[in-house]
Amino acid sequence: MEIGKIPNELLEEIVIRNLHNKREDVLVHAGIGKDCAVIDFGEYGCVLSSDPITGASNNIGSLAIHISCNDIAASGAEPIGVMMTMLLPPSTTEADIENIMEDAGKASKELNVEIVGGHTEITDAVNKIVLITTVVGKQKKSEVLKNSEIVPGDLVAMTKYAGIEGTAIIASDLESKLAGVVSKEHIEEGKAMTKDLSVLKEGLLGGRMGAKYMHDITEGGILGAIWETAVSNDVGVRIFEERIPIKDSTKAIAKAVNIDPLRLISSGSMIVVMEKGDMERYEEKLQSEGIELSVIGEVVDSRITIESDGVEREIESPKSDEIYKVI
Repeated sequence: MEIGKIPNELLEEIVIRNLHNKREDVLVHAGIGKDCAVIDFGEYGCVLSSDPITGASNNIGSLAIHISCNDIAASGAEPIGVMMTMLLPPSTTEADIENIMEDAGKASKELNVEIVGGHTEITDAVNKIVLITTVVGKQKKSEVLKNSEIVPGDLVAMTKYAGIEGTAIIASDLESKLAGVVSKEHIEEGKAMTKDLSVLKEGLLGGRMGAKYMHDITEGGILGAIWETAVSNDVGVRIFEERIPIKDSTKAIAKAVNIDPLRLISSGSMIVVMEKGDMERYEEKLQSEGIELSVIGEVVDSRITIESDGVEREIESPKSDEIYKVI
């Protein structure tokens, strides 16, 4: 099988199909395009999400904290605690572990989330460091996103720009290979994208300002996230390629390593679905916070498409992320 998340068709067929037991106190169940589970805890919902870091070598402590907290934020919830499991190959040094924890500690302080436990193990079952984080958040039950209310005509937007995480990883891990092919300015701008990995602020704002659905843009990039958005909500989505914001550094790095930036992992940006009036107010609020929002399309009755230069084509379900072609 290809490296990366298994295709959504297989996920549905051999994983989700075998989840037979459902409880009434689970408010949001497992499913494609659902970043979190939500469990009924009286006035509040307990919001849960888990993610691994497998595709990066540098800054993985920070990445691990940000990426799992992003899923919680995409539900409009506040992350509270993180459980972190580290599976480390025998070649790992004490300095490696300390660097990971220093990065994770700084990131958790930035996001005001506590690392409350986990597991640390040296094992020959892995040949590189694997971090798995599970984040627990809380949210008033009245504020749980109601994606069942999505209707044709609702706007589809994304925060920041495409390819954030992938650009940061490639620029950092492959800096020596990019030198002389990509300008130093673009490499440095790409590496600096690690500061843009959080969607906590826009997620909490979106949850309070009428978002019907939010989805962290991870493996599969913006096109994968659009496909998952449509399938998760049983609607169609039409987007316009020229409206998708991409930084010049991402374009230059993607061209240098021959990958599609629209299929590149992009933690740090988020899909948001809202009514037009709510979206306008949300955009104004984000602008005041220095966060870019771009309306890239709309909800339609059926089909999942992207239009470019007047030509409309179907968006296919996400396969292995472009990052695995080069990392």
